[in-house]
Amino acid sequence: GMVLSQTVEGRERYGIRVRYPRELRSNPTDLEQIYVPVESGSPVPLGELASIKYEQGPQVIKSEDTFLVGYVLFDKLENFAEVNVVENAQKLIREKIESGELVVPDGVNYAFTGTYENQLRAAKTLSIVVPLALLIIFLILYFQFRSVTTSLMVFTGIAVAFAGGFLMIWLYGQEWFFNFNFLGENLRDLFQMKTINLSVAVWVGFIALFGIATDDGVVMATYLKQTFKRNLPENLEEVRASVVEAGKKRIRPCLMTTATTILALLPILTSTGRGSDIMIPMAIPSFGGMLIALITLFVVPVLYCWREEIQLKRAVR
Repeated sequence: GMVLSQTVEGRERYGIRVRYPRELRSNPTDLEQIYVPVESGSPVPLGELASIKYEQGPQVIKSEDTFLVGYVLFDKLENFAEVNVVENAQKLIREKIESGELVVPDGVNYAFTGTYENQLRAAKTLSIVVPLALLIIFLILYFQFRSVTTSLMVFTGIAVAFAGGFLMIWLYGQEWFFNFNFLGENLRDLFQMKTINLSVAVWVGFIALFGIATDDGVVMATYLKQTFKRNLPENLEEVRASVVEAGKKRIRPCLMTTATTILALLPILTSTGRGSDIMIPMAIPSFGGMLIALITLFVVPVLYCWREEIQLKRAVR
């Protein structure tokens, strides 16, 4: 009701409002019985002057920066990336507006907000962090070997692991992959295999993979460097024999390094507790990348042998 007067209580002033008792205004039927004074005659019930009914409307009126705001909430279907869903929704709305099927009144604007904006900000940050991480890894390799060519040989492990990470993500989305029972347990259900979208968690997993993908290459290249430093080959046969010998002696340490990493990731891939929805996408690229990174056990020795043969041929000339 309106403030009719004020009362003074000590140093405080309080407004006096006259209101109907709550039990006489709790529903539309009661409101119809409220008497409204008129200029002539007796008061008239409100129900004779207006019709009172329920209408669906906003529960609250919100505003941001002096503009009225209304929120439309929707969620994505399973196995769809949030950014892709929003982009498809934006495209559909634009097409409806351009075709005239949807008319946006003057002064009305729409914008997508929520976690979608966080995804865009994270993607922008990752576009800087990922190249920076690769550059730092290359610089560390260069400081170790003091050779650009040797560092590039070891760096090929990242390219191989990168391909392995994407291959594992693709396999996770294939219904036939690991779709069989082992000891009464379906392996797809055990590892919670489903379509994996390229989220922030996946890219964080790739950054972690870049850091460990060069381990085998560093072990192999370091021993090759030490072997050629001790016994400098004088012909092509000795070069190839030295590379094979070094490869044989370092195959076991490299396999142990890779095996421990892969085994450590298995509990994460099978986890179901709180945070597993973030940890599993992070672990998948590392798991797949380390499996494929075993190829570097052959790539690095072959590239090292190829370089030494070229240098030997130049020295002979």
